Amino acid sequence: MQIEKVYEPRRFEPQWAEKWANSGIFRPPDDSTAPVFSLVIPPPNVTGSLHMGHMLEHTEIDATVRWHRMRGFRTLWLPGTDHAGIATQMVVEQSLAKQGLDRRTLGRDEFVRRVWEWKELYGGTIKRQMIQLGASCDWSRERFTLDPGLSRAVREVFVRLYEKGLIYRGEYMVNWCPRCHTALSDLEVVREEIQGNLWHLRYPVVGGEGHVVVATTRPETMLGDTAVAVHPGDERYRSLHGRSVLLPLMDRQIPVICDELADPEFGTGVVKVTPAHDPNDFEAGKRHNLPKIQVIGEDGKMTAEAGAFAGLDRFEARRRLVARLEDLGLVEKIEPYPLALGKCQRCKTVVEPLVSTQWFVRTKPLAEPAIRAVEEGRTRIIPDNYTKVYFEWMHNIRDWCISRQLWWGHRIPAWHCAECGQPTVSREDPQACAHCGSKRIEQDSDVLDTWFSSALWPFSTLGWPDETDDLKTYYPTTLLITGFDILFFWVARMMMMGLEFMGDVPFREVYIHALVRDAERQKMSKTKGNVIDPLEVTEKYGTDAVRMALLSGAAPGTDIALSDERMISARAFANKIWNAARFLFLHMERCGVEPQRSERGAAETLEDRWMLSRLNACTATVNRALAQYRYHEAAQALWQFFWHEFCDWYIEIKKLRFREGSGLTNDWRNVLFVFETSLRLLHPLMPFLTEELWQRLGGQASGPVSVALAPYAEPDASLEDRAAEREMETVQNIITAARNLRAEMKADPRQTLDATLFSPGAALDIAAAQLEVIEKLAGVKLELKSGAAPQASGLLYSAPEFDLVLRVPAAQAGAQRQKLEKQIEQLEKVIENSRRQLADEKFLERAPAAVVQSLKEKLADYEVQLEKCRAALGAIPRP
Repeated sequence: MQIEKVYEPRRFEPQWAEKWANSGIFRPPDDSTAPVFSLVIPPPNVTGSLHMGHMLEHTEIDATVRWHRMRGFRTLWLPGTDHAGIATQMVVEQSLAKQGLDRRTLGRDEFVRRVWEWKELYGGTIKRQMIQLGASCDWSRERFTLDPGLSRAVREVFVRLYEKGLIYRGEYMVNWCPRCHTALSDLEVVREEIQGNLWHLRYPVVGGEGHVVVATTRPETMLGDTAVAVHPGDERYRSLHGRSVLLPLMDRQIPVICDELADPEFGTGVVKVTPAHDPNDFEAGKRHNLPKIQVIGEDGKMTAEAGAFAGLDRFEARRRLVARLEDLGLVEKIEPYPLALGKCQRCKTVVEPLVSTQWFVRTKPLAEPAIRAVEEGRTRIIPDNYTKVYFEWMHNIRDWCISRQLWWGHRIPAWHCAECGQPTVSREDPQACAHCGSKRIEQDSDVLDTWFSSALWPFSTLGWPDETDDLKTYYPTTLLITGFDILFFWVARMMMMGLEFMGDVPFREVYIHALVRDAERQKMSKTKGNVIDPLEVTEKYGTDAVRMALLSGAAPGTDIALSDERMISARAFANKIWNAARFLFLHMERCGVEPQRSERGAAETLEDRWMLSRLNACTATVNRALAQYRYHEAAQALWQFFWHEFCDWYIEIKKLRFREGSGLTNDWRNVLFVFETSLRLLHPLMPFLTEELWQRLGGQASGPVSVALAPYAEPDASLEDRAAEREMETVQNIITAARNLRAEMKADPRQTLDATLFSPGAALDIAAAQLEVIEKLAGVKLELKSGAAPQASGLLYSAPEFDLVLRVPAAQAGAQRQKLEKQIEQLEKVIENSRRQLADEKFLERAPAAVVQSLKEKLADYEVQLEKCRAALGAIPRP
């Protein structure tokens, strides 16, 4: 069978991707005796597209899944997408805005219909991309977080938690996004370190002389102050206890309260208290029964309670308010102050702490079992350093605000009664109030936080609340592979929900993968212009090459520096395998050997014993590495074996053994066995190339329809042969020594040179047994002698085991001498110039350090070259 000259992955990758997805081969078999391996995908946003972080995550998942499937596990990788409430609603609203429409004009039902329409048009993008990149999911089990089955599970969980007192509705301080018009959980707020200001403001004391100075980073909120606080133990302000101050600009008297909210070490030790706009002040307000005056609205503008500043944007109000206070002489001082400014994760708008009535999950009772599960080892987090991070967050967990003021998502299953004001929480849509029987009920307009439905993903996707066969078989899942950024958003919440509703952890292990950075180890971002599009690079280099580039750098806990050079190198690796296959197919045809996945033959030669031993070592390394999520070690072991052992040595030696018309000899059996086993070993990492070559190798052979279903190689102790490895290492060292001497001599590659091997030990016996291999691969006529090499008998390579002397033919000695003398002369000039430059103090002062270092490195290289040339010249006999 002929194979194309050039490795062109686009010629076969799309066909295999489509065939795998349509054939159903990744659907787990019904064999109830096989061990189970199950994994649910971290569901990407339905309207999204793949980025390089996705590709790393999916590549690691796919490699692990394919490995388990080939090892005989009943393997399920369950795919799906998330409805992504805020993100999807924002995308659709932006689309409507271009048409001159907005959601309020359309109304809720029509807007939701438009979002579903958008989802049907664009929601399949990420699935198509995953298929294109070879994800070996069971697509027949694909799920979406707004599917009817998952929606039923969401409602069931909400009702059960409410009935248990773990969901409640209450007034609370929330993070509010004025752009998205919704409450945000703490995790949906990103903190940005900025240089702000600390304003020191004077509040006049009522009924006396003087004033107190309060320090604030948000002067516009002072309009809503309802007290100032001093620490009860701060003797400086004992005279203020029970008194009041006058709130500037509002002419409102507010009390001085004693509370530990005031830190004597911060500012003057007196703090303003604004219960409607600060979470700590909110709690102090509850302790002292203070009123809450909201001066900033949900739109980010000042409310009517802000008096003269009503209607202004909050930041414009700040500017004008400070100017007015300065006019009145009420600004003591303004000093720079570092701030951690909270912004909406989605739209980057500065969030506003507002008091709002929201739905919350009481998380402490749910977090405690989730903490114990990790402490007891029922779930293991890898790398281990993330376990500490998990514990820190779980021990300090706050109640989870789960209501969002959106229209796209799971609507909260609660109906408010216009008569008695009580909510009815129900699994089915009620017709009347459960408390008073009134039919004047209306469903809560809010939807649930996207992460609420995602927290149920490991069991809702398997059919819960029904007791399905899938749920019994695949829960708990075996493994979760995800990024550290959703350790709290998702992983911790899945732990809490899984233990609460299934009585067991959702996964046995959690592997936290690294970040993909650019070649300079910078985080990728659109603003930096360093984003690598996975679809572009897979088109350019091939999917397998990009997968291999990612995996070869995927050490646990270490970010991956992805560069074009790394991907070019991985494509060269794929090309090396392709060319090896092409060579084998070409010689199979000449030798009369049919393409086949051959059984191993008798190991009659050193190279066979060595190759089988090295294959066995590679098999052990790869299996061990994949079991420990050390993808880089698996990739590097396969790279080393395939390129530097199988291709560079084994095939080169076998070229000498193949005979035209020989048929299926032991040489061929072993070559085909090693090649086919290697393809199976490599398949989880580079599935397309290995499938293409494995299919071509198998012809019409019976057995698995895909290499993905073929058995994975396991270590076989009977193949280990340390003696063969030592002997082969000696052969390789001799050949490499001869090649290096030829290169130093600049000998014609086609010319056979005379050489002598001197050795006092076993190297002579090994060389005698492998004389043909050494002579052919080294291009020498080799003489074997016992002892050490005499001086000046030729170009010398000395090793612990042997000395190798290469003689320059007398006919070429003159020309070779002239060539080397000219090269020596040029090197001496370059070295002299470099030394002079490095001795010039003015140059050293002006030149960048990198330039100076580069020059030093080049000089060292020139000096090594000069020594080699002089040694080579000394070995040439004089006329």
